Amino acid sequence: MNISLPEALKAFVDEQVAGRGYSTSSEYVRELIRKDQGRMALRGLLLDGAASMPTAPVDQDYFDRLRALAVGDEPG
Repeated sequence: MNISLPEALKAFVDEQVAGRGYSTSSEYVRELIRKDQGRMALRGLLLDGAASMPTAPVDQDYFDRLRALAVGDEPG
């Protein structure tokens, strides 16, 4: 794939490559695409959640149980 950029955008990409530790402009573009994919996936999850039916209210007990599950120490 070849991408043509106006000089101003090419200069910006070159600055990002040099200043942010990328090896090539292709590496920089790949990173931008991966980040965009992640943002789109998150947006989809948020929209799915917004369209879903409400659940029980979340309270401190819910977070305590969740925290215990996350550290492998289920409350007894």
